[in-house]
Formats: sequence, structure tokens, C-alpha cells
Amino acid sequence: MRISTSMIFDAGVRSMNTQTASLLQLQQQVASGRRILNPSDDPVNAARALEVTQSQSVIAQFSVNHNNATSSLGLEEAQLTSVTDVLARVRELTVQAGNTTLAASDRKAIAFELRARFDELVGLANATDGGGQYIFSGFMGATKPFGGSVDGIVSGTDPMQYFGDEGQRSLQISPSRFIEVSDSGNDVFMRVRNGNNSFKTGYTSTAGKIDNQGIAMIDGGTVTDPSKWNAAASKNYEIVFSKDNSVVPPKTYYDIVDTDSTLSILTDAPPDPLDFSNQREYISGQPILLKGLSIDLGSSVTVQNAPAEGDSFTISPSSSQSMFETVANLIGALEKTVEVATDGTSSGIARLSMDVGFALNNLDQSTENVLRVRAAIGSRMGEIDSTSGVNEDLDLQYQQTLSQLQDLDYAKTISDLTRKQTDLQAAQQAFVRVSQLSLFNYL
Repeated sequence: MRISTSMIFDAGVRSMNTQTASLLQLQQQVASGRRILNPSDDPVNAARALEVTQSQSVIAQFSVNHNNATSSLGLEEAQLTSVTDVLARVRELTVQAGNTTLAASDRKAIAFELRARFDELVGLANATDGGGQYIFSGFMGATKPFGGSVDGIVSGTDPMQYFGDEGQRSLQISPSRFIEVSDSGNDVFMRVRNGNNSFKTGYTSTAGKIDNQGIAMIDGGTVTDPSKWNAAASKNYEIVFSKDNSVVPPKTYYDIVDTDSTLSILTDAPPDPLDFSNQREYISGQPILLKGLSIDLGSSVTVQNAPAEGDSFTISPSSSQSMFETVANLIGALEKTVEVATDGTSSGIARLSMDVGFALNNLDQSTENVLRVRAAIGSRMGEIDSTSGVNEDLDLQYQQTLSQLQDLDYAKTISDLTRKQTDLQAAQQAFVRVSQLSLFNYL
């Protein structure tokens, strides 16, 4: 084979370029700390490293979502804490208003502060987050959720209304878990069970019936066997009082009427206010069992003081009553003018006392509902903390995997770098020696 001088020079340059390229590759690996600089260096592990990096980015986004979810839930919790404080103050004022010796001016002064607390409650229900979104409007963050007034609720002309929806905004905090970061205002403020959560009691004040004229008062009632109450076909009843004036002293009796069938549950027949043998004798303060010939509601109510002839109390299923309505109704009751008889008795005072008692029951239900929502928020925040720990462990595992796939073995690479430097020096010195081999040197 004939080797020309140009071939010697080309081969020498090519060899030195190859050695220089290898040396540069090792230098870049040492400088970056990465074994894979280009996908072509290790196609399989490069693809695997890309998958792990993408998974790591998703975990990083979940961490951002954790912070956002915690912030949103913390803001809602702060608002509900304030709502709880307002309800506690309203309850204090309600207990104070229950003092029957207060003058009308005192009750109106309490009602004045209650109006302020009502406005504060509405303000908390219409609170916004840092981004201008209403907290309790469901998915409709740009819509102001609540509107109404005390006077409108009392008169029935402008009841409190909820303009949001039932949605709960959520964020994804893990590959398989979306967590709710808000609650519907309807669920928090409006959908509160009144009465004792099974039924509510009241005094007669509807058109076509005689308003109570006596000073008897009914409590909120007690359910001793919920299964019996829930199984009852009818849940609307009326306790009607009558007097037997033929005896001395006169005795008071009561009948329990199913208002759906208009039959007495004591006799399973139409009520007869003059037939005292088919009624029960009334004793103030003694529980009235809601039980008849063929029905047992597993419940009782207690009536105190003396009812007048024809006075009655109603029993009906518990329904949803907003905490705004509870406060507004109490304000309306306190602002009414109560006439007191010369002997100190007053059916108006009795009704006011019952209104206060009903308000206390409903305020307790409202507070319980808020505490239920707060407990759910606390549970969600605990889940976020738990998931955050899991994601941190995943991120650490991804970092370890990336390290195994990409990180450089410095001991081996520096050894290779030193060897390549020696190879390049040898190639350069050999080229110098070979390039000097020429017949012209012997002329």
C-alpha cells in the first residue's frame, strides 16, 4: 500500500481531533456533573430520566396546590371562627333578652345590637378571598352570595336569599386526590335544621285560629326514640287545651290532634273539647307524651304555666332555617310592644319567652352546623399535611432515581480524563515525529 505524505497528515489530524473531542466530552461531564449530556449518550436512560423529571415537575405542582389549598381553607376557617364568635355573642344577648323583667326600652336596645350582629354575620357570609372571589358562593366566585335585610325577613317581603350554587371548588393535591377548598354558603348558613333537629314546636298565631291568651309556654321537645318518630306517617300535630269549669277548682285538659287527618291520636276519632274523659289532664311542668291509642311518636314536650281555654301549641317536622332568619325573627320579637296585665301576667310575655327559647335552640343548631363545617375543614387540612409528606417522599425518590440515571461517577471520569490527556499528548508527539520523516531531510 502506498502511503502519501498527505495521508499521514490527514490521519494525524483526524486522530488528534478524535482525542480532543473525547477529552472535551469528559470535561463537559465533569463541569456539569452529569453523565448524560445528550440523549445520544445513553438513549434508554435519557428517556427514563425525562419521564422521572416530568413526574418530579408534577409533584412540584402538587406542592404549589398544597400551599394554595391550605391558604384557602385557612381563610375559610378564619371566617367561620368569626361566625362562631358572632353567634356566641348573639346567644349571650338572647339569654339576656329572656329576662322578663326587662323594660321595652331594654329589649329594643338589645335588638339594636342584634341588628349590628346581623349585619356583621351577613358581611362574614359575603367575605372574599385575596383574589376577589366570594368564599361561600360555590363555583360562582364572582357572584355575591347573600342578600336580604332584617326588616325584609320579619315582614316576609325580602327574605334572605342565596345567589350562589352548591358547588365546592377543589384542587388536585396528589395523582388520585382532589380536595375541596371551599364550602357552599347554602350548606353553611342556610341549610340549618330548626327545632330539636327532629321537630319544632310553636304557638298558634295563624289566621282562622285564636291566638294563645294564656301564659303557658312550650319547650323545644325531646325525642327519646328517633326510630319511632321517623317511622310516623304524620308528623304534624296540635296540642289543644280545654277547661272543665264544672269542678272546683277548674281542671285543665289537653287533646293531641293529628292536623293531617284532623283526628285525635288519643281516641282515633274527631276531637271533642267537651268530652274530658277522652282527654288527658294537664299538669304544669309534666312531660306530655306524644302517644295515643295506635301511635307512639317516641317523643314528648313540656308545657308550663296556665293555658287559657282553646290555647294550642303546634308540633311540626324540623325544616331548614337560615341563621339569618333565626336572628331576624328574634329581633322582630324583641321590637314588638308587649302589653302586661295589671296582675303581672301577659300572654305577650309568654310568647316572647317562647320566641327566646326557640331562638336559643336554633342558635345552638346554627353553631353546631358551623362547627360541623369547621371540623370538615380541619379534616381536609390534615389530609393535605399527610399528602404533603407523601409527596415529599416521592420527590426524594425521584431525585435518587435521577441521580442514578444522570449523575457522574467522578472517580472514573477524572481517571478517564487523565488518560485521554495522555492519549492526546502521545498523538501530538507522534504526529510531530512522523511529520518530520521526509527525504528532503537527507538532501
